[in-house]
Amino acid sequence: MRSLLVIGIGMGEAGHLTFRAAEAIARADLFLLLDKGEAAQPLVARRAALIARFGKPGHRLVELASPRRVRPALPGDGEKEAGESEVGRAAYRASVAAWHGERAALFARVIRDMQPDETAALLVWGDPMLYDSTLRVTEAAADVLAAQGHEGFALEVEPGLTALQLLCAAHRIPLNGVGAPVLLTTGRRVAEETPDAPAFAVLLDDGTGLAALHARGWAGEVFWAANLGTQDERLLAGPLPAVAATIRAARAAVKVRAGWVMDVWLARAG
Repeated sequence: MRSLLVIGIGMGEAGHLTFRAAEAIARADLFLLLDKGEAAQPLVARRAALIARFGKPGHRLVELASPRRVRPALPGDGEKEAGESEVGRAAYRASVAAWHGERAALFARVIRDMQPDETAALLVWGDPMLYDSTLRVTEAAADVLAAQGHEGFALEVEPGLTALQLLCAAHRIPLNGVGAPVLLTTGRRVAEETPDAPAFAVLLDDGTGLAALHARGWAGEVFWAANLGTQDERLLAGPLPAVAATIRAARAAVKVRAGWVMDVWLARAG
């Protein structure tokens, strides 16, 4: 039966791979690489470097043009109307579902064309379970194949280092307070409203979440990092009013220098 490996690779550094992840890369006959355009080429190159180092002789790279998510246009450029936030969330979920469906069809086509005993692999930033769509897409791909009468594939998942683990290690801090919860959320949600939590960790922020929090006058402490574990790593921490501008400048500088930026931050109320 065909097999599919979903492998967490941390920030794409060889040192971020677990032994099991490296062994999984060495088992794969082919690797699926999603090309998201010229701006994402440095990230494709990092995956390709790991494959070249750990992959077995004769492996194949299957480069796929990644479908683009159509971002919904929402009415109203002025004052937000009551309920508009929920409308926006519904439109966002619908656009993501459509995008996932396109990717699932793409994966299903490649898997269908594999030899029955072959193993394919997808390399995933961080860990596949944390704010990543790959496992949802592979589940949808299995549904597509089943609808076509295909036997499908066996799925295996190898975990990786998460951005939160790397963030806390770099700042030498625990994630949570003593017996206290931590909310995991996204920059998009923080841009909509300030989380009601003593601490919250923010992923998938393009800078607007942090900027919105600052604009609201939130004065807690922030631990921020970009491109963790790489030569372009940048760390900043302090009360948000004191470090917000520096973080924005640092984020922009990292993106220019590296050609890409992935950042994560932990916020603690005063």
